[in-house]
Amino acid sequence: MRRAVYAGSFDPVTNGHLWMIEHGVRLFDEMIVAIGENPDKRYTFSVAERVTMLREATQHLPNLRVETFENRFLVDYARDRNADYIIRGIREAADYEFERKMRYVNADLAPHIDTIFLMPPREIAEVSSTMVKGLVGPDGWKDVVGQYVPAPVFERLVSWHMSNRGG
Repeated sequence: MRRAVYAGSFDPVTNGHLWMIEHGVRLFDEMIVAIGENPDKRYTFSVAERVTMLREATQHLPNLRVETFENRFLVDYARDRNADYIIRGIREAADYEFERKMRYVNADLAPHIDTIFLMPPREIAEVSSTMVKGLVGPDGWKDVVGQYVPAPVFERLVSWHMSNRGG
């Protein structure tokens, strides 16, 4: 069985993440989307909310599992899950440079786990969770943000915005 892990914070999941996931499940027999939890990082959504959003956005993909991991190297997590592949997204040159270095470190730790790089199409390549959250608020934000995230995520962003503006 060819099993892969695709990890990230997914705070929140975007259509770029969804593109990566949908392509990953076509390439592998089983794919695990692993939500990383870094205790030093502040998140907009709790890990439980991020798990729910990912599961709702990917419920049409039968060979996918959504899990979480905390305070460990991704390659160790992948090894524990008997995955032979790690999927990483490349949006720009800086991503490539970082991921290239990590690929070599991961190979030092677990030579049998290969890193696969995928590049999303141009129209979603610049979309990141940080960018999406930064677009929330100004007049017309819903029209803009709605095109960058899956519907379940959009609903939570609307609720998040309403709760943060006090009404």
